[in-house]
Parts: sequence; structure tokens; C-alpha cells
Amino acid sequence: MTGVWALLGALAVAGAIGVLLKVREGRIYRRDSVDLPAPVRDLLAPGVTLVQLSTTFCAPCRHAKVVLSDLADRTDGLSHAELDVTNLPDVAAQLGVMRTPTTLALTADGVEVLRVGGVPKRDSLLAALQPHLP
Repeated sequence: MTGVWALLGALAVAGAIGVLLKVREGRIYRRDSVDLPAPVRDLLAPGVTLVQLSTTFCAPCRHAKVVLSDLADRTDGLSHAELDVTNLPDVAAQLGVMRTPTTLALTADGVEVLRVGGVPKRDSLLAALQPHLP
């Protein structure tokens, strides 16, 4: 009987973690700006640049790339760049990135406007970026 309760407890904890991760997926938030590492600074373009931090075997990263590149193609003053941080853990650590994909919206002078953990939701991301676009 103890084994059944342990199993039920483990399932409850796993379910709670799953719900928490699902709720946080694609959430837009702001963070204090940090000094940008050179690989990120090199990607900045005029206007706002969506810098997508990805890793080699990240399936959601491919979906995020489609969403972000389409949004950038359809929006004036917005560009998209992808940086694979698989072999750049120091860059991810300096930026405080704990998961991929993470998208940073950066101005041309390197100021972080917002960031999104997970696959962004197109409409809510565009709404949050509107005040920063021409």
C-alpha cells in the first residue's frame, strides 16, 4: 500500500511540474539589461532585433524560428537572428538563459526590451513590441 501512495505522490508532483512549465511557455517578461557578449552584439540590426538563443537538438527551437522569422519578415523595423549556444555556455550564463529557445528583443544599442522563454505567441509578442517599433 505504501508503494501505491508513493506512486500517486510522484504522479502528482510530475503533473504539477508539467502544468507549471506549460503556463510559463511563451510568457513575455522583462529583465534588467546586462552587458551583451560579443556574439550577441554582432547580431544587432537597426530597429529591434529578435535574438533567438537555441541549441542543436532543440525541437521547439525550430518552431520558434518559424514564428520569429515570419514576424520579422512582416514587420518594419524588426529583424530576427538565431544564435546556437550549444558550444557557448558562457554566453547563455552571462545572459541568464536557463532554457532554449529563449528570445531576446534588443534595440540597436543593445538595450533589452523583453524576453520570451519557450516558443513565443506571435500576437502577444507583436503587441509587446509595438511601443518599440517605428
